[in-house]
Amino acid sequence: MCGPPPSPPRSRPPAHARSASLLRALARGRAEACGGRGAALTLPGMRAGSAAAAAAASASPATGVCMKTPGGWRRGIRRASREQSPAPAAPSRAGCCGSASLCQHPILSRLTNNSRIVGLLAQLEKINTESTESDNARYVTSKILHLAQSQEKMKREMTAKGSTGMEVLLSTLENTKDLQTTLNILSILVELVSAGGGRRASFLVAKGGSQILLQLLTNTSKEAPLNEELMVQIHSILAKIGPKDKKFGVKARVNGALNITLSLVKQNLQNLRLVLPCLQLLRVYSANSVNSVSLGKNGVVELLFKVIGPFSKKNSSVMKVALDTLAALLKSKTNARRAVDRGYVQVLLTIYVDWHRHDNRHRNMLIRKGILQSLKSVTNIKLGRKAFIDANGMKILYNTSQECLAVRTLDPLVNTSSLIMRKCFPKNRLPLPTIKSSFQFQLPVIPMTGPVAQLYSLPPEVDDVVDESDDNDDVDLEAENETENEDDEQNFKNDDIETDINKLKPQQVPGRTIEELKMYEHLFPELVDDFQEYDLISKEPKPFIFEGKVRCPIVVPTAGEEASANPGSLRKGVVTKANMSSKGDEHDKKTAFMELAKEDTPDNNERLLQQQLGDQNRTISSAHGLNNDIVKALDRITLQNIPSQTALGCTASMKKDYSLPLTVLTCTKACPHMAACGSALFEARTVQLGKLCCTGVETEDDEDTESTSSVEQTSVEVSDGPTLHDSDLYIEIVKNTKSVPEYSEVAYPDYFGHIPPPFKEPILERPYGVQRTKIAQDIERLIHQSDVIDRVVYDLDNPNYAILEEGDILKFNSKFESGNLRKVIQIRKNEYDLILNSDINSNHYHQWFYFEVSGMRPGVAYRFNIINCEKSNSQFNYGMQPLMYSVQEALNARPWWVRIGTDICYYKNHFSRSSAAAGGQKGKSYYTITFTVNFPHKDDVCYFAYHYPYTYSTLQMHLQKLESAHNPQQIYFRKDVLCETLSGNSCPLVTITAMPESNYYEHICQFRNRPYIFLSARVHPGETNASWVMKGTLEYLMSNNPTAQSLRESYIFKIVPMLNPDGVINGNHRCSLSGEDLNRQWQSPNPDLHPTIFHAKGLLQYLAAVKRLPLVYCDYHGHSRKKNVFMYGCSIKETVWHTNDNASSCDVVEDVGYRTLPKILSNIAPAFCMSSCSFVVEKSKESTARVVVWREIGVQRSYTMESTLCGCDQGKYKGLQIGTRELEEMGAKFCVGLLRLKRLTSPLEYNLPSSLLDFENDLIESNCKVTSPTTYVLDEDEPRFLEEVDYSAESNDELDIELAENAGDYESSAQEEVLSDSELSRTYLP
Repeated sequence: MCGPPPSPPRSRPPAHARSASLLRALARGRAEACGGRGAALTLPGMRAGSAAAAAAASASPATGVCMKTPGGWRRGIRRASREQSPAPAAPSRAGCCGSASLCQHPILSRLTNNSRIVGLLAQLEKINTESTESDNARYVTSKILHLAQSQEKMKREMTAKGSTGMEVLLSTLENTKDLQTTLNILSILVELVSAGGGRRASFLVAKGGSQILLQLLTNTSKEAPLNEELMVQIHSILAKIGPKDKKFGVKARVNGALNITLSLVKQNLQNLRLVLPCLQLLRVYSANSVNSVSLGKNGVVELLFKVIGPFSKKNSSVMKVALDTLAALLKSKTNARRAVDRGYVQVLLTIYVDWHRHDNRHRNMLIRKGILQSLKSVTNIKLGRKAFIDANGMKILYNTSQECLAVRTLDPLVNTSSLIMRKCFPKNRLPLPTIKSSFQFQLPVIPMTGPVAQLYSLPPEVDDVVDESDDNDDVDLEAENETENEDDEQNFKNDDIETDINKLKPQQVPGRTIEELKMYEHLFPELVDDFQEYDLISKEPKPFIFEGKVRCPIVVPTAGEEASANPGSLRKGVVTKANMSSKGDEHDKKTAFMELAKEDTPDNNERLLQQQLGDQNRTISSAHGLNNDIVKALDRITLQNIPSQTALGCTASMKKDYSLPLTVLTCTKACPHMAACGSALFEARTVQLGKLCCTGVETEDDEDTESTSSVEQTSVEVSDGPTLHDSDLYIEIVKNTKSVPEYSEVAYPDYFGHIPPPFKEPILERPYGVQRTKIAQDIERLIHQSDVIDRVVYDLDNPNYAILEEGDILKFNSKFESGNLRKVIQIRKNEYDLILNSDINSNHYHQWFYFEVSGMRPGVAYRFNIINCEKSNSQFNYGMQPLMYSVQEALNARPWWVRIGTDICYYKNHFSRSSAAAGGQKGKSYYTITFTVNFPHKDDVCYFAYHYPYTYSTLQMHLQKLESAHNPQQIYFRKDVLCETLSGNSCPLVTITAMPESNYYEHICQFRNRPYIFLSARVHPGETNASWVMKGTLEYLMSNNPTAQSLRESYIFKIVPMLNPDGVINGNHRCSLSGEDLNRQWQSPNPDLHPTIFHAKGLLQYLAAVKRLPLVYCDYHGHSRKKNVFMYGCSIKETVWHTNDNASSCDVVEDVGYRTLPKILSNIAPAFCMSSCSFVVEKSKESTARVVVWREIGVQRSYTMESTLCGCDQGKYKGLQIGTRELEEMGAKFCVGLLRLKRLTSPLEYNLPSSLLDFENDLIESNCKVTSPTTYVLDEDEPRFLEEVDYSAESNDELDIELAENAGDYESSAQEEVLSDSELSRTYLP
């Protein structure tokens, strides 16, 4: 025996030892049979250098297995009993090259089938090294081919990691001169790469296969005559492995393979078997733009038009490949121009119509799709689009696509046709005299550089709406740069991430001297006040008593959370107060305009709610002091002719005489919260609105039954009533608000107030085919131009436009605070194009809208198209709806904004942006928000808004109500003016904390040493949700909730609730009156242009100078492209980690305290999503509040809190659109989170001894050496849009795009090509 004696079962040698024994046996047997000559053998899975391999190598000086006869040694085993003599040297299917001792070896019976392919490969390698006769190589390769064709396992073994089989085959292919051997190896390679996906093709490329095959192609082309079979095999393999080789285009060009393949097609057009793989390889060549141009010069475009043709049942496979190749070639502008010059656009349209008519069973959809793809490529250039229009392509594709709508499987044809038509739709200019705002404001200082400076430098005669760049003239061939489609092994790299650790490290920079900062001392009286003039004796907190008009506690909604256990808690649901039990006649008369149900039983509450919701059209009781005729008599409330000394009511001027009878409505009900109403409310053409009685909600004082509960209780009381709303006060404030257009009108929703509706509003499910239907309707405008009315019905730029009194035309208005609507054009009877106003002193930022509509009829579907939006995508594509407020509904006790609209989508339109409007970029288009509305009432007055409006006057009203209602014995509340804005409005600064328990030294000291929390909001006017979150924060801080009292005792809150009052007042979306994004000015704010930022930063610098750094800074924002609420913070370590420099990130030592608050909020706030948070610092955000406060001021916990404009896709509110209730709850939960943070950051007891009062402050200062930045990469404070983009919205991104730039196109992958519109919705919509 050759091996060691058997071991006991428990001490059986390991597998590698058994393998070594086996190899030794094989080696000895071979040595006996073949005289010590043979090739070394490595079994699959045996790594070089392993124990088994070493044993095999060391068995004898000439180890190996005799494999002259493939499979001979296995047959020798079977014949071991016959003691045959050695087989002859010549190849024989029956011979055995082993000796009797080898064949009789019992261990060989354990060998698996793998040894057969390994043996064959070993023999092939031996043939290569010894230049053995070709018949042996031919025989061995034929056996390997047989195994590859019959056994999938053999293919896996040959392409397994560590296998050397591929190198052996390629080496043989490179060296052999035998035609049959070459064909055998090529057939083996075809078998290997034809299955197993792209992994095997990549494996072949990694082994150098593409270069060897290209060289073989070149060598073979020089032989005469050409071997057709050889050329078919070579082209087939190259077509499969070419896409896996990043440098294949360069290799093919260098080897001269392009012209070889092209010549083969030219010479063998009738030989379909050869033409097919050649065309496939031409398609791969064309992926390289330089190759594509080179092929075009040599006539490939003309050649392909000889292959494709009208409908035929024959040669469909060649037709399909030819069209795919043509589509790839036409992505080169040079080739596309050549095709246009030869009239091929008309040819393609003719062929497409022919296939469309004859392919009745839709069996050739791929061919029809290929024709459309070729049209799509050729129309990337202006000449192609013009040729398409001249050939009547719009009408042809429109008609054919409409005929395809009935068959779902033809959706790819409809979608591609839609894409081509939208791209070829002639670019129109916006129907505006200028893209600059309709309103002008002269700046005190003109910036030297930047977009505002460019705006002011434009001559007045320049047409800035459109310019020559919009058509992107085509470039010549020489301008086409070589793009080799190389990837540099990087899938994605964000160059915006800051990688310089020295720049990331916070470096407290005073910026201004101590003397300069002393101007802010008067805004921090809490640091010096000794409270000696206050009567602070009791150490027990006094009960919370409202001394103002509002007698109910100021509380914050919890968005569906359970109310506290207080039996007197307010129930949810808004109803009209009916027969309530009274204790006297005076109490009976307290009938409110809007009131909360006080019944404790849910059943009774639900009954009343259903009764209220069910009676949609009833007339309001005269007790309300109003009737529905007022809606007909008023177009809007105005501020004209209001005596300044009266606050008893407001007047409204009528635009027209409704011929209503003279009526006198008297309000006889007592209003405990308001001044007496005017007696004559309606006279002739002048309407005087009396007070909407009891706009405040009368509630019984709640007993605090939770006073013994933990101060960390997180329950927040529910209040659906506008407890802080006072219509008269609002009017008085509006009269003092300064706007650039000098508004004199008030919108009804701002006057009446808003309360959250008592029902949930789910995220809208997108219906099938809505987007392409809307696009088709737009295309109809071009095809059927006579159907377009094109009538201007509203125009801010032309105040003298004719106001038509026709009954079927809607009337529009936006001349009120925060309003934004510039122009309205009636397109069809019930369809209107709306154009938004630019931000003042800017020429873009169109997204926020807020306007009034009247004159509608019920039961009619009105379509509204806002046609000059700029963002590349929107949550309107993912279930968000615009908001509507109906005055009729408000008078029917339903005064709330509701999500409304159907057939909503957001897509790129045919209106072009000039380079001036696109920040220097050329060829950009605007986007359309389209939605359809059915109005519930006739001649109603309705308002539409991008999000829940929250005006500057509303903020001032709320602050005044909070100030008048608070208990000065319990709450320290101050409202100061931080500064004046450019237009002269005051920017409020609010300070909130708890009064000291007494004026004793210990309590005063504790008061002064409370850590600061600095909050700000509404730097971007269009992000109104930030103000609603801030409202929730303010109301909670001023409430009598025990947690709120604990919070006030823990911190001093400095709050700037509106950083951009001018932008909010004037209806801007993003900028202030300076025309600049204020959240990009924090590094170097100009006191003349950015006063609110300059002084807000000054406050923080002052706190840093006096060693009182805030524990937390948070700037409230809104987010238009993501769902949920989330935060952005700043971290050096996480920023470095995102640069893939793991070694550097490991060296960074950082306090992870910046993650504490977001983590707390994710646990207590149902709308908050921790997974959406990011703590990466980016270069483009270095001048934002969050980064500057973190880096320059030194606040570790510096955040931006983003609230969605749409809704939530996780947690309690999953699938629901967000409302003011949820936003206010988020503001309240943020406060609760701060109290939790206090507990987590302080190991001491909650009531700190006076000797340790500075502990929290020391903690802040010790932790302020850390970093946390914002992570947005768009042109706004927004991160990348993480949801899948609707390709229809991005389909027409650039006019002239090359192959490498088409990754984001509508049908950029095979998966997208087969998705229907409904499937796209199901795939990408949440």
